[in-house]
Formats: sequence, C-alpha cells, structure tokens
Amino acid sequence: MKYLLPLFLVFSTSCIAQNATTDAFLEKWNNSKTYLLEVANAMPENLYAYKPTEREMTFGEQLLHIKDNMDWLGNTYFTDKEYKKAKLDKHLSKKETIALLEKSFDAVYEIIKNSDPKLLDSKVEFFAGPKTKIQILNLLQDHVTHHRGQLLVYLNLNEIKPPSYVGW
Repeated sequence: MKYLLPLFLVFSTSCIAQNATTDAFLEKWNNSKTYLLEVANAMPENLYAYKPTEREMTFGEQLLHIKDNMDWLGNTYFTDKEYKKAKLDKHLSKKETIALLEKSFDAVYEIIKNSDPKLLDSKVEFFAGPKTKIQILNLLQDHVTHHRGQLLVYLNLNEIKPPSYVGW
C-alpha cells in the first residue's frame, strides 16, 4: 500500500505534464491560426499570385502548402485515417484559400485535442527517422512559422504593413 501513493503520484504527474503539453500546443496553435489568417487577409487578392522570384511559390501557393502540411501531419501521425493529398486548384480565390486554411487549422486542433496525451512520447516512423509525437507537434508549428515568415516578406516587398505579431 505504501508503494501505491508514489506510483499514483508519478502516473498523475506524468498525465498532468502530458496534458499541459497538449494544452500549451493548442493555445499556441489557435494563436498561430489567428496570426496566419491576419497575414492572409492583409494581402490583396490580386497579389495572391505574387512571388518574389521564379523559384518561389506564390503567396496563395504558400498558404495552400501550409494547409497541405497540416492535413498530412495531423492525419498521418494522430489519426488512423489514411492521408490522401487533395488535388487543389492553385488559383483559388483569396476567400476560398482562407476558408481551407481555417478548416485545416480547426481540424488539427480537434485531432490533437482528442488525442491521448499519454501517446505523445511514442515514436512514429518519419522520413527523417523515428520521431516522437511531441516532435511532430513541434514540426506542425515550426512549418507554419517558417512559411508565415516568408509570407511576411511577401507583404513587406509589396509595401503592405504586416499585422502585429500574435504569440503565446
């Protein structure tokens, strides 16, 4: 009996830490969504086809790339669903692009919210080698941040003041 309390404390502390990880991710994820949607709305629709060089994606393509990555990582590593990349028209309207982006953010939020936090330390096969699900969460956010940074440059190159940063 004297060993049950320490075991319970270790188990409950571990669950609290894992729930805290999920809660922290979800809070940051919502703020990331808010910020990216502000960035997407700041660019006029006629500049969604803008790209600074030939080797770059257009502003709209960058947003769709972010969306595709969210769909892939969220579904492949946190659900049992088989991920199939959607074939999207690269010339969607601004409104259509933003709606798809918002839908993907919301879908990842629900997937992670409903995932078992005890599995965050579990390893999954990834093209860069085995990774924990926590690492996949970090990649989800890092990928959005990386491409959002590019989009901020696109705004600045068009002399459009980017929205103020939305952090934690």
